[in-house]
Amino acid sequence: SCLITGMYATSLGTQRLRSAFPVPADVKPFTVPLREAGYYCTNNVKTDYNMRDEQDFIRRAWDESSNKAHWRGKRDGQPFFAVFNFMTTHQSRTSAWSHEEFEKEIGSKLSMGERHDPAHMTPPPFYPDTPGAKQAWARYHDCITLMDRQAGEILDQLAADGLAEDTIVFFYADHGMGMPRGKRCLQDSGLRVPLIIRFPKKWAHLAPANPGSASDQIVSFVDFAPTVLSLCGVKKLTQFQGTAFLGTDAGKPREFVYGARDRVDEAFDVSRSVRDGRWLYIRNFMPQLPWMQWERYSDQSDFRREFLRLAEQDTLNAAQMTYAGSPRAPEELYDVLNDPNQLHNLAGRKAYHAELVRLRGALCDWMVETRDLGLLPEAEAWDITAGTTPREWALAQEQCPTSALLGAATLAESQQPFSAMREDLGSPDPAIRYWTTMALANRGTAAAETGRLLRRALQDEAPSVRILAAGAVCRNGDTEAGLPVLKRELENDDVNAVLLAARTLELLGEGARPLLPLMEQVLALAGNKESEHPNWMFVRFALEEATERLAGGTSAGSGP
Repeated sequence: SCLITGMYATSLGTQRLRSAFPVPADVKPFTVPLREAGYYCTNNVKTDYNMRDEQDFIRRAWDESSNKAHWRGKRDGQPFFAVFNFMTTHQSRTSAWSHEEFEKEIGSKLSMGERHDPAHMTPPPFYPDTPGAKQAWARYHDCITLMDRQAGEILDQLAADGLAEDTIVFFYADHGMGMPRGKRCLQDSGLRVPLIIRFPKKWAHLAPANPGSASDQIVSFVDFAPTVLSLCGVKKLTQFQGTAFLGTDAGKPREFVYGARDRVDEAFDVSRSVRDGRWLYIRNFMPQLPWMQWERYSDQSDFRREFLRLAEQDTLNAAQMTYAGSPRAPEELYDVLNDPNQLHNLAGRKAYHAELVRLRGALCDWMVETRDLGLLPEAEAWDITAGTTPREWALAQEQCPTSALLGAATLAESQQPFSAMREDLGSPDPAIRYWTTMALANRGTAAAETGRLLRRALQDEAPSVRILAAGAVCRNGDTEAGLPVLKRELENDDVNAVLLAARTLELLGEGARPLLPLMEQVLALAGNKESEHPNWMFVRFALEEATERLAGGTSAGSGP
C-alpha cells in the first residue's frame, strides 16, 4: 500500500499481511492524477495492496492491471506509465518451491554458463557455512540471472517501439531477498534494495548525476509516488507522506528512512527501524521472539529448515545467531559503514550512547507524527475502529494514541513495579492492557505476583489480552488455567482472535496436546473459510504446523 498511496502502511493500518483493513475514501492511488493528466497507466500484474476493497482500488489506479498489461495498449502519442513486476526472484522461486519445481520454471531456462556452481558461492556471514547454504545462495543468483534477462527484454521492447529515448526507467526491488534474513527483517539485507534509474538524453537534465554514477542519497518507497508525479509535472496529492527526490517538485534530501515489521502470515511481531547514511537503529517491541520464527510458508525452504535445525541444536556461531537467536535485544544499533552485515549490536556500549538516543528519538517522533497503528493488537484494532478506518480513527483522537502506547509497549522488556502494572491492567484501553500483559509474560515465574496478575488478565474483556495471558500461564506450567481460555478463543467468531490463539497453541508445543482434537477440527474448518477472510489461511498454517509437530513429538518454539 505504500508504493501505490505514497503513505506509510503503518499510518493506514495496512501493515499486517492480508489484514484487509479499509483505507479512507479520500486516499487515492497516486496514478489517479496521472490518468487525469492523460497518461495511460498499466500494471503487470502483482498488486498486494493489502486493504479492503482492493479490486476497487485497482480499478481506480490502472487503465489495465493484468498479466497482459502493457504500454502497447495506449493510443498513438499518448504518454504512459507502465509497471512490470517480475516474480522470478520472489521467495517462492528463490526458496519455497521444491527443487523440481525450481528447475522446471527457472533452471531449465538458463544455460549451463548462466548457472551458479554452489561450490563457488560465498554466502553472507549470517548464514551457516554448509552445502545447503551454498546451494540456496546459488539458486538465488540463478533467479537473479533470469530476472535480469527479463528486464532486458522490456528495455528491448521500448527500443523496438521507438520509445527508449523518451522514457525514464526505474528498476528496483520491493524488499530484500526472499531468503532467510531478507524480506520481513529490518536489517539492510531486508530493507535496502537496488534502485537504478535510466534517463535518456532528452531528459538527462532531470537526472541527479551523470550517467553511470552512483548517489549516496537515501530515499524511501514513500517518496516514489511524489517523485513520479514530479517528473511528469503533475501536482502531488495532499495525502503524500514522502518527498519527491527528482523533478520539478524535488525537496531536500531526507535525513532518515524508516522501516516496520508486523505480523506476516501466522508469525506475530512488532519492530520498527530508522536509518541514516551511517547508522541503523531497530526497536523490537516483542524481543522475546526471534527474527527467525516458525513460518509455515517460509519453512518449505530446505535451507531454512536446516537453519532452524542448527539453531535448535545450538551449533550456530554468534554472527548466525543474530538472525536465529532468541531473545533479541530490545534495541539494536549498527554502524552500517563499518559493519555492513549488521552483526555487532552497539546499543549497549557507552561510546555510542549519543547515537542511540538520537535515533531512538527520531524513531519515536516518526511513529507519533504518522500515528503508527502497529501497537494496536489486531483483533482490538478491528473493534476500536469499527465504522470508520484505522487512519481516520487515529486522526480523530484528541491525543495521539501512539504516544501512550509507546510508553506501554516499552514495558515489555522492563522491570516496572507491580503497582504500575496493576494500574495499567485496569486501563480502559485494551492496547495498554495488552502491552502490560506482554511485560508480565516476559517476566517469568520468579515473583508470585506475576502469576496472580496474569491469571487476572485471563478474564480480560479483550481477546488478545486473554490469549496472551493464557499462553504465558501455560508456559509457566499452569495449563489447567490457560488451556480452557485458549480453547474458547480457538472457537471465537473473530478470525483475528482465532489466529492469535492458533499461533499461541502452535508455539506451546507439547503443552497444547490436550487441545489436539479441537485443533484438528478448527484446521478442517479453516480450509473451508479462506474465502471469508484471508487470515483463515494463516489459521490453517499455524494449526497444520501445530498438529504435525505434535504428531512428531517436536518441541515448542518461541511464542508471543
